[in-house]
Amino acid sequence: MTKTNAKVLIMNWLVFVALLITLFGGAKGIVICNIDTRKLNLCNAAITGKNPPKPSAKCCAVIKKCNLSCLCTYKSLLPALGINPTKALALPKKCGLKTPPGCRGN
Repeated sequence: MTKTNAKVLIMNWLVFVALLITLFGGAKGIVICNIDTRKLNLCNAAITGKNPPKPSAKCCAVIKKCNLSCLCTYKSLLPALGINPTKALALPKKCGLKTPPGCRGN
């Protein structure tokens, strides 16, 4: 493994642990890619269930403020958090944003 791959793996792991802490009992959120992780729950309904509803205006406000290209670098962590990547990666388009190339596909 190269040093660059090791650094990316470590960074992904740290973000994953931070998200777990935030989602499962951490009182304080952290900011990742310009998004406060405490606000991610505003999009939960739009990415869960068989036929999720359209994202709410509050969810889209969160998505519009985040750095999508940055956030997409963590898409491989979504299944470990119980998040369906296909539904999550569809949020930008549903909120009227252009989906970055790194977010397309699984």
